[in-house]
Amino acid sequence: MTVSIPELPLVYLSDDELALVNLLRADMLRDRWALQLRDAYFNGEQLVRDLGISIPPQLKGLHTVIGWPRVGVESLEERLDLEAFRWADGADSSELTEIAEANDLFDESSLAHLDALVYGREYLAVGSGDLDGDSPPLISAESPLDMTLMWDARLRMGTAALRECAADSFIESGPEERMLVLYLPDQTVMCLPSESGGWEVVDRDIHNLGVVPVVRMANRQRTADRVGKSEITPEVMSITDAACRRLMGMEVAAEFFGAPQRYILGASESAFQDADGTAKSAWETYIGRVLALERDEDGQVPSVGEFAAHDPTGMTKIVDLYARIMSSQFGLPPHMLGYTTDNPASADAIRSTEAKLVKRSERRIRRYGAAWQQAMRLALWVRDGEPPEKTRRIETVWRNPATPTVAAQADATVKLVQAGILPADSDVTLEMAGLSEGQRQRVRSDRQRANGRAVLDRLAALGAADDEARSPEVVDGDAGLG
Repeated sequence: MTVSIPELPLVYLSDDELALVNLLRADMLRDRWALQLRDAYFNGEQLVRDLGISIPPQLKGLHTVIGWPRVGVESLEERLDLEAFRWADGADSSELTEIAEANDLFDESSLAHLDALVYGREYLAVGSGDLDGDSPPLISAESPLDMTLMWDARLRMGTAALRECAADSFIESGPEERMLVLYLPDQTVMCLPSESGGWEVVDRDIHNLGVVPVVRMANRQRTADRVGKSEITPEVMSITDAACRRLMGMEVAAEFFGAPQRYILGASESAFQDADGTAKSAWETYIGRVLALERDEDGQVPSVGEFAAHDPTGMTKIVDLYARIMSSQFGLPPHMLGYTTDNPASADAIRSTEAKLVKRSERRIRRYGAAWQQAMRLALWVRDGEPPEKTRRIETVWRNPATPTVAAQADATVKLVQAGILPADSDVTLEMAGLSEGQRQRVRSDRQRANGRAVLDRLAALGAADDEARSPEVVDGDAGLG
């Protein structure tokens, strides 16, 4: 008699899995300081290095902040509005919309894009959702502070991923306990720290996809650097620090030279004393409304004057120079960073200065759109147990980053329809007119209802004509004429 022992999932990580976890954790911790530095500049929390020359010790605690990194990054992110997912062949895309709405992707996408611009990358993790198996697949955006991916440059795909986060609520764990999630091509492993100092496996999701269910949304990739780079470059950080030091210099100058210095020549000591002979403080002497000075022994009146006050115009010009340099780094119009001139720019000039920003937005849309499409294909794969057909391509729908006026969009669309390039009832026409995905769906519903009513009215008219042709009065009248 042969007894077969069922194969049970490992409750501890194998040697290969443990080596992979250690390698990925080292990679994640190595980059965390650089990521946190970019985050500090974005939040205005960076420590500006003091040169130790012009700042007195009493003002060492003074901290000036200039929000140019946030303005530059958010100006680009605000033009990346993901609106919908659809099949490229025009088939019904309700299943894609259901997955996207279940994961709140149209709101979460803005957070993912912002992190990708600040940190240089963001990760989209795909899972099976709740344990009951009836819920849609789970797509979550994960910060690179807590996640990393091992990349195969030849295949252009991930081979393993690791996420370190707080323990999920359904796992009985202690307070502030951390957990690891190891993503492999055949399974997803969740671990908690064990009492022996290692990692104890609490769940293994055997999905057998053959690919790692993690997508990296990289920013500013290069062929030798697929990880991505932040929009907060070393040049941006350097100019930000320089501008903060100029602002700090203006604060120091306001403290020391804001009030003009005065001088008195030929005055006696009694002019700076109270009635009882007590010497007045320098501040009391300076703010005195009336300064009574007696003539000296020779009958001469002491001379009083003041030095010229500090003029901050020179420093403000330097800050304006930094603003122009920063605008070239971010591709922003200078007025977005607070730089203004006596002659305001015209509307056409403003649109021309936004051309670089629009082009950068279009490049990010192409790159990020590919990541969202891949994540959606993985979600369908997890739901159906098999990959979608390669011939069926998923498209992402984005709002126009150029932000043209409504009148300009409508005018261009009308001209294309009048020229016969676009049919008037096409969904592409509605998209070019600037309508959002929700508005386009409502227009399609209105058209269907209008078409239905037109068909019913036509059928009713045909039925009435047929009844009139068959009525006895008409038949007798025709017979009498014959």
